[in-house]
Amino acid sequence: MSLEADYIVERRRLKRRLLFWRILALVIIGVAAITTLTNIEDIARSDHIARLNVSGIIVDDFEREQTLFELKSDDGVRALIVRIDSPGGTVVGGESLYQQLKAIGENKPVVAIMGSTATSAGYMTALGADYLIAREGSLTGSIGVLLQTADVTGLLDKIGIKPETIKSGALKAQPNPMEPLSPEARAATKEVVMDMYAMFVDMVAERRKIPLEKVKVLADGRVYSGRQALANGLIDAIGSEADAVDWLVESRKIQPGLPVQDVKIERQGQEWRQFFNGLVGKTLFSERVRLDGLVSLWHPEGW
Repeated sequence: MSLEADYIVERRRLKRRLLFWRILALVIIGVAAITTLTNIEDIARSDHIARLNVSGIIVDDFEREQTLFELKSDDGVRALIVRIDSPGGTVVGGESLYQQLKAIGENKPVVAIMGSTATSAGYMTALGADYLIAREGSLTGSIGVLLQTADVTGLLDKIGIKPETIKSGALKAQPNPMEPLSPEARAATKEVVMDMYAMFVDMVAERRKIPLEKVKVLADGRVYSGRQALANGLIDAIGSEADAVDWLVESRKIQPGLPVQDVKIERQGQEWRQFFNGLVGKTLFSERVRLDGLVSLWHPEGW
């Protein structure tokens, strides 16, 4: 009987000890987690140079816009480097990024670095920066706007389909693949394209300090190598990110040795979106086919 009582007492002591060590372990884990989060926040708040990566097809992006708006007033961000590797995208996408970078430039210096390609809306984006750098082999320029459509009425006739459209005016839903493009519709569409082209040209003239007439000669839609762009005043230098940091230190008095940290854009449902796009989007449709509206995009013939 005594042995059984001793066993019960010992078991209770063991349970109390285990409970103590478990509580202690949870306290230690909690303190470690709080310390880690604090350190991460301290790192984020400490002085640094932010790096924004712009790649692929450029479209309007609300989450990116919100992130850049917050970055503008972040005292820890001393400067912004924008790495661009894009053939362009929608006019609104390029215009939006241009305006956001220009606004950030009112508070802190912005440098654009061009990768393999920074054409059309990609170059429009770069114009929002204070200083433009490219590689000698970078492709840039392609200053222009386009709106593409197709006339499939001949094909529909061959397969016995006759589309019917009821609309409020002759220029409603023009251009439209389901009906031939009338001279009036062509003229109206070209007016819109040329108005956006004039906006693009004005951006180049204003930001690059190039006479408007010279910009119009350069803005015939052609692409330029980095060397050609430098010779024509479309960029400021040939170089890399290290050269961008050197310019910030020498010309804008940014403290030497500051770390460069990537800008993280938080997106709702990001993991599922990336999975779906990777599984379906790129297997069925190219990004260019999915673009609607006015486009400022360079692509080789047949791409």
